[in-house]
Amino acid sequence: MNNKFKRLLFSLHSWFGLVTGVFLLLLGLSGSVLVFQKELDELIYHKTLTVKPEAKVLPIDSLYKIITNKYPNLDGIAWLNPMAEKDQSYHFRLYLNDARLESYDLGAININQYTGEILRSGRSDDLEVGWIEWIFQFHFSFHLGMPGAALTAIFGLTMLISIITGIIVYRKYIWKVLTFKVKIKTKNWRTLSSDLHRVVGVWSLLLNAIVFFTGFWMNLFAFESETWKKETIPTPNNTLVKVSLDKMYAESIQKMPDLVPNYVYLPTQPDKKFSVRGNLKDQNPMFAGGNIVRFDANTGEFLSTGRFDDLAFWDKVEALFFPLHVGNYGEIPVKILYVILGLTPGLLAITGFLLWWRRKYIRHNLNK
Repeated sequence: MNNKFKRLLFSLHSWFGLVTGVFLLLLGLSGSVLVFQKELDELIYHKTLTVKPEAKVLPIDSLYKIITNKYPNLDGIAWLNPMAEKDQSYHFRLYLNDARLESYDLGAININQYTGEILRSGRSDDLEVGWIEWIFQFHFSFHLGMPGAALTAIFGLTMLISIITGIIVYRKYIWKVLTFKVKIKTKNWRTLSSDLHRVVGVWSLLLNAIVFFTGFWMNLFAFESETWKKETIPTPNNTLVKVSLDKMYAESIQKMPDLVPNYVYLPTQPDKKFSVRGNLKDQNPMFAGGNIVRFDANTGEFLSTGRFDDLAFWDKVEALFFPLHVGNYGEIPVKILYVILGLTPGLLAITGFLLWWRRKYIRHNLNK
């Protein structure tokens, strides 16, 4: 590799890191929090979300009416904890649309499934339903709506470019780091930042590449003109389902008895379908994408079932992107690894800035 090309790659690596460093720090920190999203939400808002178990749970149809009465213009509703413990309130995600591009329209509502009492509800971008929901939406849109979703995808791509150029620039150090031949020296801030940048960059290389690529891929919808157009069109009044949701849910379990539901879509617009998604019994969550049962919510007609094993090759690959991005496919050690991983983009940005500053300082002194 000639020196001119090497300098070009190093410049690309440096400038991509410098320009996007703050945003990558924010994405990494918020991603680390979201690894334990469910656990943190239940812990922090335990008093608000806990209910007293009673003999009878209200039908899904009744809870659906409570939600649609409160929110008459919804794109849809998702029941996020159909396997909730008896003392856990039911948690629903709201798909809203205020016809503004600059806001990403998600909300949440928790309902006491025994009494129908609304425990909390509101939009995710204004802290009405807590800061965990706020962070969830911030992570993929910076609370800037569709432009923000596109921006996070771009930053995912710039991180990938930074990783690729870093591999080439620091290729001689990769094997040395992996074989523990590079020690982190603490003689001064210059050597510390340099060694940290190399060591952390190498050890986080693979997972960071996976996480940022999957994040980029999942936000590709933000580059579709049709998606932007839909965001500017106000959602019509709810069109309520004409068939019992409880009946379709029960039939879904009958159609796929080994399904453990974790997402139930309740349509509020005429073109949407009722669906139940989840893991299969004893199935690793990494392979849960594609497990689905669908019904026509207007007629109650069974439409289809799907399983991960039956997907085409590329569909299987895409189904792996979400679990690989969020780290929900393993136990606590895997989640802790993802938490630590989420801190590395920020550390790399800080050490990279210090390295850039050192070189700028040296050049400045040489030119005096």
